[in-house]
Amino acid sequence: MKKNLCGYTRSEIEQLLTELGKKTFHGRQLYKWMYKNLVFDFEEMTDLSKDIRAVLSESYRISLPAIANRQKSGDGTEKFLFELDDGQYVESVLIPDDNSGRMTLCVSSQVGCALGCEFCATGRMGFIRDLTIGEIIAQPMTMRKLYGENAFDNMVFMGMGEPLLNYDNVMAAIDILTDSLGMMLGAKRITISTSGVARGIRKLANSGSKVKLAISLHASNNKLRRRLMPIANSYKLPDLMDAIKTWTSVYARRVTFEYILFKGVNDSKEHALELAKLIKGIPCKINLLSYNLVEGLDFERPSDEEVDAFAKILYPRAPAVTVRKSRGKDIDAACGQLAGRKNKS
Repeated sequence: MKKNLCGYTRSEIEQLLTELGKKTFHGRQLYKWMYKNLVFDFEEMTDLSKDIRAVLSESYRISLPAIANRQKSGDGTEKFLFELDDGQYVESVLIPDDNSGRMTLCVSSQVGCALGCEFCATGRMGFIRDLTIGEIIAQPMTMRKLYGENAFDNMVFMGMGEPLLNYDNVMAAIDILTDSLGMMLGAKRITISTSGVARGIRKLANSGSKVKLAISLHASNNKLRRRLMPIANSYKLPDLMDAIKTWTSVYARRVTFEYILFKGVNDSKEHALELAKLIKGIPCKINLLSYNLVEGLDFERPSDEEVDAFAKILYPRAPAVTVRKSRGKDIDAACGQLAGRKNKS
């Protein structure tokens, strides 16, 4: 089978062309055709000589994973199920913002997830494998293939998997996304969301990357967090908060705390006050979100009034508090609902 070039970095493409006896600038031309122009047929790459096109066509291909299923929610959210070369499945979600008119693409970084958060459909799958650079970058490439250059304005690593446990591949994909010869998406329009991998946060702080950081927190103390998120056994809240402070001090920017509210679990006045104390002194904003039902789990969703009451206790004790509206619940595309299931109907 011909080798798929999707996911090759700029330096890898340049090296490939050098190994084929060509110049490095030919590699840059090929790279631009792939990621910026989204042209996958070598014969259409008109500034490459015929002999280069012939050599590439003989041994290589550029292809994206097949879309196995595609669903559109009543609120305009669109979910895509991708079938990977080894028969595994991952999901991406395209989310419209009713207020700004912008589109956000939520992408996956792993097949399944090893962290086993008690409320998450992906966590119930267990960990299967990391996505390759090509499988990560193929998700935004597919959206632009379908909807053009303005398919999405922002991109978030909030889909299936823990991005900081697939750090190297995620960061390599981000390099392609932000490259001037690649997809030209500003780094500040990309958010990495982590369940709290403190060592990965510190690594990100030292990377020089300008991407944004979001933390799936969901608890105001470590005992409660251990109940909801087993990762709290490895990275306790003091260590996590220290890593976050490192990141905010390096970039002088706010971190986003994501806090899902579970009825009767983490939504009391005491929890709100404890949360405000926990994040005190950290430049941040807090996004509150009601739990999205997952089949087979016993958690309940609080009412809108209960969520608003929690928010009113938090603000102004916390610097910025937003109540987020769940999108795509009717197609299992909302936060915590992605499971890479193939719809066989």
